Amino acid sequence: MSDADLVGVVIPAHNAAATIGETLLSVRSQTHRMLEILVVDDGSTDGTADVVRAQAALDSRIRLVRQKNGGVAAARNRGIEEAAAGLLAFVDADDLWAPEKIEKQIAALRKQGPSVGLVYTGYALIDAASRITGGQCPTEAGDVLERMCLGYFVGNASSILVTKAAAVDVGGFDPSLRARRAQGCEDYKFCLRVAERHRFSVVPEHLTGYRKTSANMSSDLLQMRRSWTLVADEMCRRHPHLEKSIRLGTTHFTAWLLRRAIETRQLRLIPLLGAMLVSRDSGLAARIPRFLVRRALRSLRAGPRSVSSRPVPAELPRFVIGDPNLGT
Repeated sequence: MSDADLVGVVIPAHNAAATIGETLLSVRSQTHRMLEILVVDDGSTDGTADVVRAQAALDSRIRLVRQKNGGVAAARNRGIEEAAAGLLAFVDADDLWAPEKIEKQIAALRKQGPSVGLVYTGYALIDAASRITGGQCPTEAGDVLERMCLGYFVGNASSILVTKAAAVDVGGFDPSLRARRAQGCEDYKFCLRVAERHRFSVVPEHLTGYRKTSANMSSDLLQMRRSWTLVADEMCRRHPHLEKSIRLGTTHFTAWLLRRAIETRQLRLIPLLGAMLVSRDSGLAARIPRFLVRRALRSLRAGPRSVSSRPVPAELPRFVIGDPNLGT
């Protein structure tokens, strides 16, 4: 392997002591061994740094970078700045990678040529115990900007491998969303900006384990809606010819948030999100799927219940992360 095969792995972490150990094991177990693993501790007050130091003692590829709390975008940007590698991969401190993730992404990048700036993968949804509860395997590739305006098919930052040149070219991740109380869509905006300049490739396999719990940032539905709207409004200003697709994407995202509110029985949000959805299209009320109404009625009868309180069958398969000692 040459220096061109070095991948900088950026892990933003804030109070992630409970999960970052498993995340690091999944990164260390990659079949592609040429990694610089940068954990950016974003002002943690728990034992996150201690967990990282313990694994760094076993694996010299790990480096801990500490900073005052600035949010996930600022932490990722710090990792971009610190990385020496020409390729970057991001993984949140509670997500996981399958062992061949980086190897397969590099192969896809090399196969497609220099016009490709970003390669993503499909992802499995995992619960707090790392059991697989679902997943998505998109196939969108090439010039994807207009398609991405309709919806964030990449799904999460933990599936992304991007050239450092492309990441720097778009200015990294936008920390201003946090300042505007609209965290949540930093990775969506990042991918949109990369798609403006570069083609995408995809490895359509569940190589990323994306953890969904009630504690996730994406569980704050109103904040996610604010974040999406700010990103969409900026894209309309940048690409007025895509406004129809962008507005339709916002409608699709609001409908997803409404379904999410119903599924998680966040009852106070159901009328708010429903009103937002209908306000975007005066004729939409008659077209809202009946099953949403039925779900809402069932939720009202049953009372509130969190995502984490749902019974999960014990036989669900775990997301496999491999052995970090292989190949060392």
